[in-house]
Amino acid sequence: MTRDVVAVVCAATALSAIGSAQVSRPAMPALAIESLTGRDSFERYCASCHGSDGRGTGPVAAALKTRPADLTTLALRNDGSFPRERVASFVEGADRASPAHGTSDMPVWGSTFRGLESSDARVRVRLANLVAYVESLQRPPDPLRRSSGAGQVTGAQLFRTYCASCHGETARGTGPLSGQLLRAAPDLTTYTARNGGVFPGERLRQMIEGHGPAAHGDRTMPIWGDVFKRQENTPDDASNRIDALVQFLQSFQQRGAE
Repeated sequence: MTRDVVAVVCAATALSAIGSAQVSRPAMPALAIESLTGRDSFERYCASCHGSDGRGTGPVAAALKTRPADLTTLALRNDGSFPRERVASFVEGADRASPAHGTSDMPVWGSTFRGLESSDARVRVRLANLVAYVESLQRPPDPLRRSSGAGQVTGAQLFRTYCASCHGETARGTGPLSGQLLRAAPDLTTYTARNGGVFPGERLRQMIEGHGPAAHGDRTMPIWGDVFKRQENTPDDASNRIDALVQFLQSFQQRGAE
């Protein structure tokens, strides 16, 4: 074999090896993720700067000129009330003059998501779920402030905040986000009628807490027990929230056939 032929064979072998390496190289993760849950969106788009716990200590935080905001103190810095609309507007990109979320160095996620998603409806759901997840990360208020009665909420308030977006204000499964769910949100007013005229309070309590059967729906529904535990001072406080929510659900049950 001549020297030129050997050179050609060696070059072809090298190119083949490079091609094989390129083929076997792990694919980069997709920019857009299929899941619309707040936790998944936060982990993909926010945790690198803010950290998985939302405290501003993500793996790239040290390389940034401006330290990422601690997202767990938004409610504390707003007199104990989570500034939901202001945070939503900031994440969307409509209000970058507000320091509620952080500095204007943060990406404008509204336009970013619209460039990645197939529909504006998915963008609205993703943004709403992302803001709700940030709310779930909030540190509990000062115990002294809570003991004075501040921060106590009713079952109706809890339902409007955490449930109505999917189940609707009337709890019949017709909330503004219901059309974007993979599984239809159930009609919550028929539990008593579907249970022989007896309200299944304990079963619903377990579903909300996250320990019950999947009768409420699949686990794409947030586990509100975990959310409430992160927001409250003690397990009893979180349990009281669930009790208030269950009592509210019982208050509007349809009567069974008589």
